[in-house]
Amino acid sequence: MIRLTAGSDCAGVRLDSFLAGALPEVTRSAAARLIAAGHVAVDGRAVSKSCKLSGGEAISVDLPDPEPIEAAPQDIPLDVVYEDEDVIVVNKPVGLVVHPAPGHPDGTLVNALLHHCGDSLSGVGGALRPGVVHRIDRDTSGLIIAAKNDAAHLSLSAQLQDHTLARTYEAVVVGNLREDSGTVDAPIGRHHADRKKMAVTDRGGKSAVTHWEVLERFPGYTHVRCRLETGRTHQIRVHMAYIGHPIYGDTMYGAKKPVAGLTGQCLHAVGLRFLHPRTGEAVELKCPLEPEFTALLEKLRRMA
Repeated sequence: MIRLTAGSDCAGVRLDSFLAGALPEVTRSAAARLIAAGHVAVDGRAVSKSCKLSGGEAISVDLPDPEPIEAAPQDIPLDVVYEDEDVIVVNKPVGLVVHPAPGHPDGTLVNALLHHCGDSLSGVGGALRPGVVHRIDRDTSGLIIAAKNDAAHLSLSAQLQDHTLARTYEAVVVGNLREDSGTVDAPIGRHHADRKKMAVTDRGGKSAVTHWEVLERFPGYTHVRCRLETGRTHQIRVHMAYIGHPIYGDTMYGAKKPVAGLTGQCLHAVGLRFLHPRTGEAVELKCPLEPEFTALLEKLRRMA
């Protein structure tokens, strides 16, 4: 049972909206279903989803157990960039979800890793995320590392926290950046109105830092390299949109219309550097841009 108290600033706010804002894992539609099913009480009474708060109410939420999702091995091709007894690094294609979740019960990177690695994946991430140390978005391509044992997983997770594990991306953004390089230091949290999106916000936002530099300029577009200092959900996409230069093809944080000939957003994880969890030696890996990304750059050069 989750117990919440509506603040004075919640006067006039619908109950389903309040719950979506207070519980990051619950969308507004899911909150409405919980209310309709009788899993939510306000001051001890059942109410409707359209109930408007006055401020000061005691709200209890009984979250039902989630439907079980099993991660099973599936023979999905993997582009393996590096592999040994402790870690595996793959070049993830656009469109591949990293781990099973509601709406994506299978056909994920985890399903592919289970088939490729057998029982040799860490259990730190739980049954649905074996081996998963970090994630990249479904429509972002590039390097992602997984751990084959718990010791490797704990080492790599610590490196994420102290920035020893470094990730570099390339992107094409809309517009022309005025400077040749810069840093976006702005906290990121769940969007207050759309729970599927993230946003720069001081309200519950976590520290997020992205360093960028210009690689090539085109009329109306810029090819950039981005280095993550932190790893928040959608971080590069949110930060670049925040400074007025959304990722080309990003229909969530940029133009709503998809770009013809481009699957997903033009964002690719090109580089990964970490200390090997067993030997302590530095490992630095790179992978080429996706063919669609390269084709877009060639098109922009011809138009320049």
